[in-house]
Amino acid sequence: MPLTRDAALITARVAVVQLLVAQLRALAPSLARVDALIAEQFAQHPEAPLFAALPGAGAALAPRLLVAFGTDRTRFPSAEAVQTQVGIAPITIRSGRSEQVHWRWTTSTFLRQTFHEYALHSIRESAWARAFYTQQRQRGKSHHAAVRSLAYKWIRILWRCWHDRTAYDEARYHRALHLRHSPLATAVKQHNAA
Repeated sequence: MPLTRDAALITARVAVVQLLVAQLRALAPSLARVDALIAEQFAQHPEAPLFAALPGAGAALAPRLLVAFGTDRTRFPSAEAVQTQVGIAPITIRSGRSEQVHWRWTTSTFLRQTFHEYALHSIRESAWARAFYTQQRQRGKSHHAAVRSLAYKWIRILWRCWHDRTAYDEARYHRALHLRHSPLATAVKQHNAA
């Protein structure tokens, strides 16, 4: 059932859509050039292999993650520094008997979105990420809260890889979970068996 049959409204909206389509067609070649330039610069970067091999990063998120970390190892002395800087770490406000936990407002939305999107894409490519996300959902967290929790965990892993200049290895991480007797190791096994 149409929302309206008013010809004046429909004609105006059709004109706006046609205008937007013309603008997008004009922008498409420029956007393609920018994408090609990003891919070229990323491929030449000495630390690109650290981010290119990440499960779920792909051509769009790997360069964004590289830019988020940068090359100055003194910039982020710990994983917590990254989590705080990008806004994934929650903030707790206490006053008297009340306590509120929420996300940070004074941060780069683009950086927070980068890690959130990466965590979401990693669910399809990483067995432990998928199991962790499922665990969070079973504990009653909303979709976005579960993805933020996963991003929080990913930042700790990515920081260590970046800090040590060592590529991420999924099998190595699974072994570490198993050696620590992490409940996540059991969840990964159950998830893989299903």
